[in-house]
Amino acid sequence: METRQPVVAGQFYPGAQRACLAELMECLAERPVEGAIQGALPQTIVGGIVPHAGWVFSGSLAAMVFEAIRQRHEQVDTFVIFGAAHGYFGSEPAVFARGRWLTPVGEIAIDEELAAAILETGTAVEDPRAHRGEHSIEVQVPFVQHLFEQARIVPIVVPPRERAMALGEAVGRIVRDGGKKVVCIGSTDLTHYGPRYGFAPMGVGPQGQKWASEVNDRDFIEAARAMDARGLLAGSAEKCNACGAGAAAATISAARVLGKTEGVLLAHTNSNEIMRKKMGSTGAESVGYAAMVF
Repeated sequence: METRQPVVAGQFYPGAQRACLAELMECLAERPVEGAIQGALPQTIVGGIVPHAGWVFSGSLAAMVFEAIRQRHEQVDTFVIFGAAHGYFGSEPAVFARGRWLTPVGEIAIDEELAAAILETGTAVEDPRAHRGEHSIEVQVPFVQHLFEQARIVPIVVPPRERAMALGEAVGRIVRDGGKKVVCIGSTDLTHYGPRYGFAPMGVGPQGQKWASEVNDRDFIEAARAMDARGLLAGSAEKCNACGAGAAAATISAARVLGKTEGVLLAHTNSNEIMRKKMGSTGAESVGYAAMVF
């Protein structure tokens, strides 16, 4: 049985079970879903977009998405978690199709039946090696384990290519025609702005960071709200406003097949806003984060 050990526990989130659960609860309490959006949550939620930085920065936004799902669906059988391809350079989406994942919370099983069905569509390949150093999926798993104790996962690393849309559509059809409650999660951060990231078209400093958040991030958010997967992929390639555009495009494409026509923004912030609030200081770089549901 293939077992994936955690690779960023103790860095992106606590490595000990008690500390991990304590910080997870803090994340859930920090941004209550109630009152966070105008209007009600969708009556059914089939997908979400979450950030994947360290929990101190973006954990509360990820928690909002999973809590919103829990409020609508206490029982979820499987989460298909589409991740960013930070260190995987293959052209095909890569599925971790067998075995289990471990986190400080415990172990969680792969939905091998669903993974096999996805592989049969020819829109992805089985490649557990693609997941060895990838953090974008791992940091979501403890939220699933805590809020949905019986759920399983299908982790898929998704490069930012048009193939992501075919994958999402295939997953959407499998979910639509199946008997399980499955939710698709796309893991991406937004604009990485500043000298360290080699991206500062509007200059270094507060004005450039404001543009990154209010213009560049918003372009991604509006494409996601409109469920324009193709435009989102093209925009991210041109504007560098998402590191996991493939993951987001797959989620949106699946949600479209499942009947959704519009995304709902729960929250949008950036690392400098978090630093200002929690640490009383800011830096030369900033990374955007959004929480959305479909």
